[in-house]
Parts: sequence; structure tokens; C-alpha cells
Amino acid sequence: MKKSFFILVFMTVFLLSCKKEETIPTSGTETIDNSLFGTTVYYAIGFNFATALKVSSNQTPKPDLILELGATIDEFILQTGAGLNGFYLKGEYADAASALQAFSNLTTFSVSRWEEWANPVKPNQVWIYRSAEEHYAKIRIISTSSQDLDPRDYGECTFEWVYQPDGSLTFPDK
Repeated sequence: MKKSFFILVFMTVFLLSCKKEETIPTSGTETIDNSLFGTTVYYAIGFNFATALKVSSNQTPKPDLILELGATIDEFILQTGAGLNGFYLKGEYADAASALQAFSNLTTFSVSRWEEWANPVKPNQVWIYRSAEEHYAKIRIISTSSQDLDPRDYGECTFEWVYQPDGSLTFPDK
């Protein structure tokens, strides 16, 4: 009986001490918006590919993508928290099916000139993003929407993404 008790305690401690490592996703669908938070120091919530999470613009790691509205309520801009030229428009497509096909077929790439922002961002576009660590993501813009609000107009963008975490110019299969 005493031996069974010690085995049971040992197994319980052993099982509780084993941590299951969570795998960080390398693809998914996300929606971000241009809301600002804070009172004296303002911050936005963006998306970070390496962590596959929405993160604040005032924390580390910074978001890779932050959504802004341009001069009009219908002008959407993606900026990077990394502060580098990190966007390339791979293509604009007539419909969602064509954009999805181009996105799925994009397995490797070559970019000669990176832009500071993704601008203008519209549904059925495919963008390539470059991080400060020279890792890449492909992004398919699914939808954008906006509302004329006071004191700040509201916008949101939904996108599909695939992140390449190994520094190569080849995207992993989904």
C-alpha cells in the first residue's frame, strides 16, 4: 500500500512537471483594426507573425502589422512596427478566387524594391512582408471595412497569412 502511494505521488509529480511545448502557428487568418488605447501614451494593437499573436505597439516584440487609415475613410494602410521598408505588392486580383489561387501558388519570391507601407490596401491583394530579422510572410487581403466615427474614424482589415520562420525565401506548406 505504501509503495503504491509513493508510485502514485511520483507519477502525479512527473506528469505535472512535463510541459507540452506549444507549436506556434505559421499560418492563419486575422483581423486587426486602427483603434488607439491609452491616455497619455497611445498605442495600437497589431499582429506579430513570429508569435502569431495580436500585440501592443508599445511592447516587445512589436507588431509586424499595424492598420492605419489614410487621408480618406476608404484608404487603408499597413505599417510595420519595425520601422523599415518591409512591404511588396505581389499582385491585385479581380476576385477572391483569383487572389486565393495566386496566394496558394506563391511558394518562393524575389523582390527588388521594398516599400515603407502597404498602401493602399484593398481586398484581393497579395502582399509580401519582410521583418527586421529577414523573415517573410505572405498576406492575402480578404476584406476591409470602415466607419465614419467621431473623434476617430474606425477601420479594420481581415487577412490570411503564411509566415516563413526560417529565413529562407520559400514559404512553408499550410
